[in-house]
Amino acid sequence: MRLLLLSGLICAILICPCLAEDGETGDAVAFMEALEQAGFTVQEGEIGYFDLIRLYDSEVLPSAYGNNPATRYLAYFVPPAPGYSVDERIALIAKALGMSGNTSAFWHLGPDEAVVFVGRTPPECRYFGYEHYILGRTYGTEARWLFANIADSLNNLVINTNGTPGDPYNQTTMIVATADRGINERIRTAAVSAGYSDSIMNTLVFPSSILKMGLEDDADTFAIFIRPALFTDKEAGDEYIENTPATILRLTPNTTAELDPYGYPVLRVKGTGQTELDLTDDLNELRDAILERYSGLNAMELPTSQGVPAGIDAIQRGVDAVGPSSDAMYLWTANQTVSSPTPPFFDTTQYYDFLRDPPITLGNTTGEFIIVYGVNHVATGKATYASFTVYGADVWNGVGTVTDADFNGTAEDYLPDNPDAKYLYVYRIARDCEGEPNCFEIPSGMGSYGIEPDQPLFIAWRGYLESATKTGPSYSEIVYDRAIKFEPVG
Repeated sequence: MRLLLLSGLICAILICPCLAEDGETGDAVAFMEALEQAGFTVQEGEIGYFDLIRLYDSEVLPSAYGNNPATRYLAYFVPPAPGYSVDERIALIAKALGMSGNTSAFWHLGPDEAVVFVGRTPPECRYFGYEHYILGRTYGTEARWLFANIADSLNNLVINTNGTPGDPYNQTTMIVATADRGINERIRTAAVSAGYSDSIMNTLVFPSSILKMGLEDDADTFAIFIRPALFTDKEAGDEYIENTPATILRLTPNTTAELDPYGYPVLRVKGTGQTELDLTDDLNELRDAILERYSGLNAMELPTSQGVPAGIDAIQRGVDAVGPSSDAMYLWTANQTVSSPTPPFFDTTQYYDFLRDPPITLGNTTGEFIIVYGVNHVATGKATYASFTVYGADVWNGVGTVTDADFNGTAEDYLPDNPDAKYLYVYRIARDCEGEPNCFEIPSGMGSYGIEPDQPLFIAWRGYLESATKTGPSYSEIVYDRAIKFEPVG
């Protein structure tokens, strides 16, 4: 116990100054001591940037899984339960990211265990969310990769912190991830005894009704990710990612009382009844203006459809959800979804069916480019932030993102007399923008950080967090974004 307390003290003083004893945020060392007195074995984990491109380049993962280049996601790295060890294949992930060899971003959780985050929320940003996932499940003897969110996230509009209402940024919070009510209450009691206020506490529920809790190999594998997006102060955001002021604890009761498992939590309801559909005519007018401007080129309109499945859909069907958030809607230029079932994460075989036939590429030919256009979902109030990303279709490597911060005023040039143009946007994707504004250049010659001229690609859109509902936008209330590829005739 003394070694644990010394380790916690070093963390509190050198790594996590926000957790020092001060009456308002409590005392991390006292909290760990209280947990031990309450009958828990306490182990410290880590938090780190989950760099999907780096993991793909290190040949640890077979795909970049639709990484979002606009933001760097953090992962909980959790130690194994007492008496267990980290699977060697999974340990490669932590090692490739520079973490210790005894924690893992993918972990099992007993029905009476908990994983706790205690520390600071991200500094001011457009959005952040803490989201729990089922990564993998065994069906008979077959291991499948699901990467499916379990329920609602804990985002900046709903999280409890020590900040004033409406100011959840850079504030102290505690998040208990567990399947059991009794365990949650024991942890909260220990936290209060250590000086933390009950008002800063949150719970991420692992509902046993849909999950296989446990520590053996055939139990479900879980993960928790933190998604902070578009920091107001980029330097402060980078510092938070590199040196996250928080502690991760794995708590295992020394003796188990009768379990009191949570049911599936009540979800926030998507949709307000207010739609963007009245802008459809304006968007069609914008399409006509784009086609007219480039009438000397061949035009291929790319189909847009809903992207990855919702987590609960993927869990029930046993398919890969590719890491969605309940706080987002996803669209893409694809006419086929991910093949199913998929191999486990450590299988390096190609397992995504191709997205289009023939595939879409973007070469270096003069006059070859893609126009992305649509409704600015932030301007209409349907999202807190929106973006589109260019992906290599082979391994889903995102090489660049354009956000709504760049959308404003881009449609007026095409529709100068339309007052609704302020709700629309137009952006160009090319190999060489030739100095044009509102244009993204696709990089190449950079491995998975770029897309080669002969490499197939697709475009995906994200729209995060409708403030009125505190969850993702409803697909039935938005107008789908669109894209057209242009190339020389002949």
